[in-house]
Amino acid sequence: MKKVIFNLVIILSLFSSCRKDDPVPEVSPAMARDSLYAKMKEWYYWYDKMPTVDPEDYADPYELMEALRYKPLDRWSYVADYNATLAQLKGSFVGHGIRIELDDSDIARIAMIYKNSPLYAAGVRRGWIVKNVNGYDISDILQRDDTAKYNEALGPSKAGVTNVFLFSPPGKADLSITSAKKSFTTNPVILYDTIHMSTDEVTGHLVLSSFFEPAETELKTAFAFFRKNNVKDFILDLRYNSGGYLDVAQKLSSYIAGSSLTGSVFIKLQYNSKKEYENVTYPFVATLYPLSVKKLVVITTRSTASASEAVINGLKPKITVVCIGDTTEGKPAGFNLWPCGKKYYFWPITFKTVNSLNQGDYFDGLIPDKRVADDITLDFDNRNEACLREAIEYLETGQFSGKEEKPFRRSVHFSESPSILNNTFIRK
Repeated sequence: MKKVIFNLVIILSLFSSCRKDDPVPEVSPAMARDSLYAKMKEWYYWYDKMPTVDPEDYADPYELMEALRYKPLDRWSYVADYNATLAQLKGSFVGHGIRIELDDSDIARIAMIYKNSPLYAAGVRRGWIVKNVNGYDISDILQRDDTAKYNEALGPSKAGVTNVFLFSPPGKADLSITSAKKSFTTNPVILYDTIHMSTDEVTGHLVLSSFFEPAETELKTAFAFFRKNNVKDFILDLRYNSGGYLDVAQKLSSYIAGSSLTGSVFIKLQYNSKKEYENVTYPFVATLYPLSVKKLVVITTRSTASASEAVINGLKPKITVVCIGDTTEGKPAGFNLWPCGKKYYFWPITFKTVNSLNQGDYFDGLIPDKRVADDITLDFDNRNEACLREAIEYLETGQFSGKEEKPFRRSVHFSESPSILNNTFIRK
């Protein structure tokens, strides 16, 4: 896995004194629970606000974490399975590779699909209507927010599980596709292209779904393309990006900001009063393909979280940043993570992030400059897609359209993204 280049790795094992070739001892739930309790008292950002509990009252670290979490602000700290964590940190999971949402007419549609997924290979794209899966009415399930029924309809996340989808592609007859779930690596860069404005400027356009592997390699390819095309302004679509590695977010911001900001403050990490010596500043770094963007438009939703929010917050004091869409998740905090034997991974919130102006308490989310509903009826590169159209309007005219907002609501969605890819912001 990639390491952040500005500080030491802080992934500490319960058995950190063991040599590499030593066998890893078995870890009981009680041992893991006690190890978590010690870590939380020392490292947890809100350690002084944790409820007073007796750890022996809890059977395992899962139960104890829920009891200790500072619920007024912390919606994220948790305990995860060891093997699942290792696989998911690499961006690998089992499924069809889709995200399904309801449009304004309560019709279920594909909101996002990974290029390495089985259904993408079958031709499925964003905007396709999902009429049913194995006879289950997916629109009805989403309207009722029925997670159990959705899982029943699509089956477990195991390779080989087969489902029959009935799609309605735009402008075409209904299409039945039989697809088996498989294990594959996601492509964080969903799309990159250029938009030629009426002002003759060339604008870069990037849709990024996470800051996990292999995002760094994909971003290098994308920004080589942007640099070759002399991109001046930029549209960054983070509407479904819920986080990832800090060093990848740092690299993306450095590509956008350009070489003139190299060495200046991107963001700062602030730990609790016991761990202030861990506080660290992350600067903008030198990149192969810096752009020096003049104006940045970011497309956001409530799924925009953590590392995505840090990119927005870190760039705002440096360049013109405008947000279009919905208020973000509101997670100016992140994790250190610890394996416990080879059975658990602990994910406590250990630090808060602020920008160069020490701004960072956006626990209620970052409010957009222009509220625009996510238009899942059209693909990301369609110039008529509501959010992209508004971004182009702003960059061409310097102001937003005069169109009145539609009644705004937040759509229920189901995503196959692994749970640890949600709202993650990791220092490792």
